[in-house]
Amino acid sequence: MHGREREQHELLTAVSLEERIPESHPIRRLRRVTDEVLLPLKAGLRELYSSTGRPGIPPEYLLRALILQAVFSIRSERQLVEQLQYNLLFRWFVGLGLDDPAWDATTFTKNRQRLIESEVGQAFLCQTVNLAEAKGLTSDDRFVVDGTLIKAYAGMKSFKKDKDDPDDFTGTTRSNRTHRSTTDPDARLMRKGKGEPSMLCYLGSLMMDAQAGLVRAARVSVVGDESEVDAALAMAQTLPGRRPVVAADKGYDCGKFRKGLRDLAAVGHPVPKAKGSSVDGRSTRHESYQKSLKVRPSIEKLFGWLKQESRMRQTRFRGLPKVGLQWELAASAYNILRMANQGVWFVSRLVV
Repeated sequence: MHGREREQHELLTAVSLEERIPESHPIRRLRRVTDEVLLPLKAGLRELYSSTGRPGIPPEYLLRALILQAVFSIRSERQLVEQLQYNLLFRWFVGLGLDDPAWDATTFTKNRQRLIESEVGQAFLCQTVNLAEAKGLTSDDRFVVDGTLIKAYAGMKSFKKDKDDPDDFTGTTRSNRTHRSTTDPDARLMRKGKGEPSMLCYLGSLMMDAQAGLVRAARVSVVGDESEVDAALAMAQTLPGRRPVVAADKGYDCGKFRKGLRDLAAVGHPVPKAKGSSVDGRSTRHESYQKSLKVRPSIEKLFGWLKQESRMRQTRFRGLPKVGLQWELAASAYNILRMANQGVWFVSRLVV
C-alpha cells in the first residue's frame, strides 16, 4: 500500500539526541578522546571568565566546535555555526541539545583573543601528547622535524613600501627589508624554491613522534625573524628521553642545528647535502642514521593532512598570534583523530 505523505508538525519528540547517534559511529570515538583531552583543562578554562555577569558560551563548546571544523574541513566559522543549526552529529559532539540555540559566528571572534592570551592552543596540544603518553603510544628516542610555508591571508597588492622608512628605495625591487603588507604586517615575502612564485606567508614548523606519528610540538614563526633551524631548536627544548634522535631534511644540514641539539643532549640526523655537508661517516655508518632517513618522509603526510583536510594551505586569519592558534588547534585535531582511529580511548570521567 502506498504510504501517504504528511506534513511535519511534530512539536515534541520522545527520542533524545544521544539515542539518535549510533553506538558504532566514529564520531563517538572522536568525542571520547576530545573529552579526555579537555578534562584536565577545565579548571584553567574557568579562570578565563569572570565570576559575575551573564554566563557566556562554555569554552569547551568552542574548542570542540573548532576540532570539528578542522576534522571535517569546514571552510569558515559561519559555515560551522550553520552546520550546528541542523546537523545532529555536530550538535551532539559540541554538547548542544535539540532545543539549544547555536551561537553567533562572532562568538569565536570575541573569544579568540582570550584563548591566545592564555595560550590555550599550546596547552590543548600538550594535553593531546600527555594522553598519548599515558596510553603508551609515544616514544622517547626518535623524532622528525620539518617546516612548511603557510600562505598568508593577504594579497600581493598590499605589499607596499614602508612610508616611515627614512631611506630612499626608489627603483628597487620589492623585498622584506623595504616593504610590508598593509593588511597583514607579520606576513613576509617568500617562495618555495627556484622557479616558484613569491607569496606572502608564515613559517609553520612541526615536530613529530616517529613511532606514533603524532605531533609533538607545533610553532608558527615570521619568515626571516626565525629560521627553520631556530624553530626546530625551540621545539626541541622539551624532548623527552636520553639522547633522543631528531631526523630532518637537508635544509637542516648545518652546524647550528647539530650543535644546538647536542647542547640539549639530543642527536641530529639531517639528510646530507650534496656539497658542504656537516654529516660525515661517523654518523652515516650507524644503523640508527639509516633508520632516521627512512622515517623522515613520514612527516610530509602530516603536512598534507593539515593543508588539505584542515585547510591550512592558506590561513583565514591575520597576525602571528591568530595564525599560531589556528596551527596549534589543527595539530591537536590531527592528534585526536589519529588516537581515535587507533582505538585509544576509554569512557570519559567528565565532571559536570
